[in-house]
Amino acid sequence: MPHHALEIILTRPLSPAALHRAARRLPLAANHDATRLMALLPAKTPHRAARRLRHRLGEQLPIDVITTHYPDTDNKVLLNVAFPPTLHAALAAQARREGQSPERAVELALQRSLAEHADQEIDRLGQAVRQLLAHTTPAYLLSAVGHVLTRLPESRTT
Repeated sequence: MPHHALEIILTRPLSPAALHRAARRLPLAANHDATRLMALLPAKTPHRAARRLRHRLGEQLPIDVITTHYPDTDNKVLLNVAFPPTLHAALAAQARREGQSPERAVELALQRSLAEHADQEIDRLGQAVRQLLAHTTPAYLLSAVGHVLTRLPESRTT
């Protein structure tokens, strides 16, 4: 059975004692402030692994989101979010009206939001470039950008 690497994003940091208790049920790796955890679970699919993880630790940890750590063959990651019952009912009703599953409706809303954010970021950067070009030539600006990009720490370029 394949193993799936899952990342757990918590709503608040864990105390050392809470982390220890959770790690006794399932081996976990925590980041520096215990707001993100990693787990490796055996399951036939990433979806089953995320459900199993939420079932095993959901009552014990303030889990916000569980996500697959690595993208699948379609370059997608699984997001496992437990909505409060009233929000889940509202999402399900809206999805039914649109002829979709709640999962598909959330996926499309997330895609729209990410596209809007990308557009806003492109506009912001374009405005910044225009301001820089008011004081220099395109050749100098391009040279400066290349200079800066070649000196960034590798972890910041990805």
